[in-house]
Amino acid sequence: MNQEKIGCFIAKKRKEHGLTQEALAGKLGVSFKSVSKWERGKCLPDHSLIMDLCNNLDISVSELMNGEERESDEATVELLGRIQAIERQRKILEGAFLVIIGIILTIASSYVEGSTFSDFVSGFLMGIGVGACAAGIILMLMRIIQENDK
Repeated sequence: MNQEKIGCFIAKKRKEHGLTQEALAGKLGVSFKSVSKWERGKCLPDHSLIMDLCNNLDISVSELMNGEERESDEATVELLGRIQAIERQRKILEGAFLVIIGIILTIASSYVEGSTFSDFVSGFLMGIGVGACAAGIILMLMRIIQENDK
């Protein structure tokens, strides 16, 4: 807890509300010297005044104790929604990437010719390619199903 930061925050919020130190002090039943000490970071308001101070400055106790405004709950919920949308898109892109890699490996397997080892490599690439395609499709379908269940 940084008293100076809290003090600057109190002063900022007081000024935003068009209050003088005297006016805020009158609302809280303290002297303007007390408000001045808070704002200079010399001391903190008594715990019995915290709720009244926060109500008068339209801030939460956590904002007061942190010495800064925090985003509203609506902004936090909106941000969470954006993060979840990005996560959904990422999963679909991962699936699409696996499908593309699978297709490339499957096509590449047809270009491997020659010895028994080449046949092994060709079969291996084909298997990996088909597996990657299947995994990608399954990943994308699971994401779609999860979205529909919500």
